[in-house]
Amino acid sequence: MTETLFTFPAIDPVAIALGPVQIRWYALAYVAGLIGGWWVMRRQIRAGQSVLNNNQLDGLLNACLIGILVGGRLGYVLFYNPAAYLATPLDILKVWEGGMSFHGGLAGIILAILWCARSYRLRALAIGDEVALVAPLGLFFGRLANFINGELYGRVTDHPLGMVFPGGGQLPRHPSQLYEAGLEGLVLLSVVWALRRWQLEKRLGHGLISSCFLGGYGLARFGIEMVREPDAHIGLLATGVFSAGLTMGQLLCLPMIIVGLLGFVWCSRQRLA
Repeated sequence: MTETLFTFPAIDPVAIALGPVQIRWYALAYVAGLIGGWWVMRRQIRAGQSVLNNNQLDGLLNACLIGILVGGRLGYVLFYNPAAYLATPLDILKVWEGGMSFHGGLAGIILAILWCARSYRLRALAIGDEVALVAPLGLFFGRLANFINGELYGRVTDHPLGMVFPGGGQLPRHPSQLYEAGLEGLVLLSVVWALRRWQLEKRLGHGLISSCFLGGYGLARFGIEMVREPDAHIGLLATGVFSAGLTMGQLLCLPMIIVGLLGFVWCSRQRLA
């Protein structure tokens, strides 16, 4: 076996157990992301740098929560395992067994933003920028929870950073969850906030931060998927462009990269009145 620098910490996925009631780290990651995002956006409101007021923010938070849960679950069902859930539709409701899709959750958040924009008579791109400022925070906590659960691990590697994951065999694998926590979370968070300052100073158009988030996440996820283990029941998808094939995650990221880059170029040329 390849010698590695680190061993998997084997943290109990259950953070709190009160008799039959169990609260998992994964659930706490959702709570931390939502509360952290709400706190940051409240500070933006107090600083006069938000298009929302406090009541509108609360409504947006509730809509996004529903969008994440419903969209994330349905996205997983449709993108990753439609045949299994078609055979047993009631299993769709068993969210405690796992199975959430980022891209499905993103679709749910976009619908929540559009609904709030219509209800509050605000520009959807302006609200989208507010959400994009805090979304990497939720991704950071979510990927840490994936690591604690020992799920979504990477491919077999001889790199010293490799770890042996429970359920991943006896060979070391890339801790791809930590790579994602770093790139999709901390790095992307730094980028969108640096871009926010530029947007405010130059009075650039709404949608700039949203575009950066879409393109940045898409690029980070596309790259990390090269060392992340593909879903066993899907494997690599054959394509005529990439001879080695793409994972489902990479395929879903391509539209994000294209829309993000085009949106960034267009929004950077716009000026607020």
